[in-house]
Amino acid sequence: MAQLSLDIESVKGFLDPEEGDALYQYALEASRTAPCFEIGAYCGKSTVYIGSACRESGGVLYSLDHHRGSEEHQPGEAYHDADLLDQESGVFDSFREFRRTLSRAGLEDTVVPIVASSEIAGRGWVTPLSMVFIDGGHSYESALCDYRTWSGHIIQGGFLVIHDIFPDPEEGGQAPYDIWKKALASALFEEVEIVQTLGILRRV
Repeated sequence: MAQLSLDIESVKGFLDPEEGDALYQYALEASRTAPCFEIGAYCGKSTVYIGSACRESGGVLYSLDHHRGSEEHQPGEAYHDADLLDQESGVFDSFREFRRTLSRAGLEDTVVPIVASSEIAGRGWVTPLSMVFIDGGHSYESALCDYRTWSGHIIQGGFLVIHDIFPDPEEGGQAPYDIWKKALASALFEEVEIVQTLGILRRV
């Protein structure tokens, strides 16, 4: 079980506790050798799991999110949260809530927020990574950009973790599953396990 310093149910987000525990365990192993990296923090639920593991091991988590929300978070869409709408600009902004989560969880000295898109943040990135967690935009273009930008930075033996894998199109969008299949077809990764919709691959 993940050792967390706050009630995870008090953090906004869409991560199942079993998936969160898996993130924690893999990050605990991975972060001993190189930093971890997450794409798609939202309000910090996955950040708490991964960041807590990194704190325990003395590691670091880079957390990437533009904090403007995915398509489904915008006003009028299914997962829109009006509390995260900036009243002055009228624009969705989860960064304030994300920072609040880091403070409550005691992770401000472990997690490095990167407020940018994958494409921009990836320009010139050279730091090797022990684990990359992809949970950003779920359009095919966005998911493919995340995979192409960050998977090449994973060290041998490190983990590529992809959220919202639904082999059956009736159960969910296919973009995360498509990049999962692309990673396996590359022969650079081997399947470790799938925990509910969380797919874990190891760099060979």
